[in-house]
Amino acid sequence: MKQKPDPNGFYQLWPTLLLRREIPQAEMANKVLAAEIQSLESARKDLTTDYLAENFLDRDHPAIGWLRECINKSAIDYLRQAGIDYRVDWAMQGWANVNRFGDYHDLHNHPHAWLSGTYYVAIPEKYEDLPGRKDRRPGAISFYDPRPQANMTAIRNDPQIEAEFTVQPKAGTIMIWPAFLHHFVHPNLSREQRISVSFNLVLKWSDSYLPAQN
Repeated sequence: MKQKPDPNGFYQLWPTLLLRREIPQAEMANKVLAAEIQSLESARKDLTTDYLAENFLDRDHPAIGWLRECINKSAIDYLRQAGIDYRVDWAMQGWANVNRFGDYHDLHNHPHAWLSGTYYVAIPEKYEDLPGRKDRRPGAISFYDPRPQANMTAIRNDPQIEAEFTVQPKAGTIMIWPAFLHHFVHPNLSREQRISVSFNLVLKWSDSYLPAQN
């Protein structure tokens, strides 16, 4: 369906919808999730880097089941906000991340998925007071405009001028975004672990997803 303009003839083209919310009363679940992830990592030192070895969200564990429900509820809200008012089915893939001092994730996106996201289990409260630059954003996640160089001719007050959107999450934050969106996780500059669960939602295809013919 072609997009219609607003009453004054303006179109809002090529939106990139991103969800960020705090899961209420997540403290107890986070403690249990952190303990489970740390136990898994003690047995598998490549837990974070070999993220395709298993599907963390398939594990039969009460806290992981709770997290699955949180992800599904947030994904349904995301669809409604995007204007998708019909049934969509997906498979959920998830992996745990344990970031220690200096750990980060390079700029990347998630090929072959539809939506991607992260749930933050534990976020450091104190960071090292290191010499040098003061504009570091330890533990933050940055997202980048998917339209290359769209800000090249932006002027003051133009909403396209900022090509980077950065979030400093806290424990209990869940985020969902289109899987094509490039993002970068800044280094953890704390002696405390930064623990999260990342996930992909992969569509179970149906012909009902095809756009209507104009």
